[in-house]
Amino acid sequence: MNDDNSRLVYSTDSGRIKQQEVKSPRTKGDGIVRIQRQTSGRKGKGVCLITGVGLDDAALDKLAAELKKKCGCGGAVKHGVIEIQGDKRDLLKQLLVAKGMQVTLVGG
Repeated sequence: MNDDNSRLVYSTDSGRIKQQEVKSPRTKGDGIVRIQRQTSGRKGKGVCLITGVGLDDAALDKLAAELKKKCGCGGAVKHGVIEIQGDKRDLLKQLLVAKGMQVTLVGG
């Protein structure tokens, strides 16, 4: 029973055993911010994913809030990736270039 898929979840000595969360460090990008449109797994609704922004979590949240306000739509920050609802790639590119970032559109 020493298998990768099996783990101890309860012990009579200590009760419920909590799984240790492993935080993977975000890798620094190559300095290019990439904007892509994605619909897979979202019931046909499109979102724009912004990756490669070399900021810490607090600054990333602040940037996402500013982009959402300028675009007039919702979004989220998940695992270092900014998600903006809708197809706003051109507007997002203009806003990020105005901030001095090198931006490229990827995907179709």
